[in-house]
Amino acid sequence: MRILVVEDQENLARLVKKGLESEGFAVDYVLDGETGERRISMNHKDYDLVILDWMLPQKNGDEICREVRSKKIDLPILMLTARDSAKDVASGLDAGADDYLAKPFSFDVLLARIRAILRRPKSALPLELKAGEITLNPATKKIERNGKEIKLTLKEFSLLEYMMRNKNVAVSREQILSNVWDFAFDSFANVVDVHVTNLRRKIGDAEGKIIETVRGVGYRMNE
Repeated sequence: MRILVVEDQENLARLVKKGLESEGFAVDYVLDGETGERRISMNHKDYDLVILDWMLPQKNGDEICREVRSKKIDLPILMLTARDSAKDVASGLDAGADDYLAKPFSFDVLLARIRAILRRPKSALPLELKAGEITLNPATKKIERNGKEIKLTLKEFSLLEYMMRNKNVAVSREQILSNVWDFAFDSFANVVDVHVTNLRRKIGDAEGKIIETVRGVGYRMNE
């Protein structure tokens, strides 16, 4: 799962990024409204959710919401702001935000709001993913093969989750990088191949039959 944070207080943006990454999310942040709107307009298919501040340089969050929704972009938006009156909350939701969280906030509450929003996307996601003998629960971060639990790192979990959500489809290394890592990551690194190798070892796929190498493309998770 990948999240975009649009927040002009860089210290806060970094803290949110660090906290969410520790929970297994890939996170990018930008520091002004115009850059945020441009990133959403051009790259909305790369993200699962936007955390959007209201008061921003160049363009405010409510303006960005209205503009994004006018383009029929239904990417979930969580408004994050110090403006917490009933009128402000109503205005933010009417502008197109899916939820509204006032500053200062608890990170645990932010995380709970994010999970709640991601449980109700435009097309309902299954509570449990399955591919052959492997099952994965996104909420509990639990993976099993034939009932035996498999322990993975957060990044390995995110990689497996992405592959299972796209099972039977060949995905490129670039697609994997853009969904499991962030924009700042060096796309020329062999990090995907290294993680796939480690993941295969842990799920008992030494021969690469479950996560198959597709020559000239990338990888495919087989049923």
